[in-house]
Amino acid sequence: MKITLKDGSVKEFDKAMSVYDIAMSISEGLARVACAGEVNGKTVDLRTVVDSDCNLSILTFEDEAGKAAYRHTASHVLAEAVKRLYPEAKCAIGPSIDTGFYYDFDIHSFTREDLDKLEAEMKKIIKEGHEITRYTLPRDKAIEFMKEKNEPYKVELIEDLPEDAEISFYDQGGFVDLCAGPHLMSTKPLKAIKLISSSGAYWRGSEKNKMLTRIYGTAYTKKTELDEYLQHLEDIKLRDHNKLGREMELFTTVDVIGQGLPLLMPNGVKIVQRLQRWIEDEETSRGYMRTKTPLMAKSDLYKISGHWDHYKEGMFVLGDEEKDKEVFAPMQIW
Repeated sequence: MKITLKDGSVKEFDKAMSVYDIAMSISEGLARVACAGEVNGKTVDLRTVVDSDCNLSILTFEDEAGKAAYRHTASHVLAEAVKRLYPEAKCAIGPSIDTGFYYDFDIHSFTREDLDKLEAEMKKIIKEGHEITRYTLPRDKAIEFMKEKNEPYKVELIEDLPEDAEISFYDQGGFVDLCAGPHLMSTKPLKAIKLISSSGAYWRGSEKNKMLTRIYGTAYTKKTELDEYLQHLEDIKLRDHNKLGREMELFTTVDVIGQGLPLLMPNGVKIVQRLQRWIEDEETSRGYMRTKTPLMAKSDLYKISGHWDHYKEGMFVLGDEEKDKEVFAPMQIW
């Protein structure tokens, strides 16, 4: 079979080989840093066996899909750490995200001290260097397996999969999790990890479902890169508009009005006024002429514009169409 690599070169093999073994044939160093593969444009596991001609890219942490596989593996290490320290916890989902990864658990909330303990346990698991293996199960066996492990969220996920879906699991030293992958070959490559924060998250993003505990974390191949990211987070805190706005006495909030409804203080009003004056002067210099519309308008206007039929239920309406000759609604910017 002929394998066309990312640089356009072609390698020939006389038998089927895994993506990892192909990487090894190219360079042991490449195989060492490989995180995943891309076969004909599709991201695959390093364990994926290639048995026909294809285009193949070996993905490292420098590639977005490779970085995702690396951090996804870190999320599984987090899940194992949680189950070790809190066996009663129920696992939900744990994907990679742009800034790292998260994992949702059905368990009490975590303090910073709890996160530090979990982080220490993660480092212990990584040091153990477990090989990560993949296997599949038929739907009924997969459901039975997760029921035996008392993981109801995993059972629900399996039940919602299409009938023809391949149901795969990853085993890292005895800790098994339902997952489509891809993952690293072992936990050893994970170098620099950090658990960032914990918060609440509804199961499957619906407020109708139970509130779970989400742990956010990140992972890098180099400690220097992790340190840079953590410093970036600290810099963001220093530039937090909520923090700065209160310190500069631009605005404040009170419970009787609502935390999301700021009251502008004198300093804040001065800024708004200066911006308004600048905008008006700029518009005048460009030849614009300003007009003013009424605060209210008859429903006839909104019927002409089409807003009445589409947005009437969400509008503040004065009057009753069935009883009143004229019905009004506030003028709005659409």
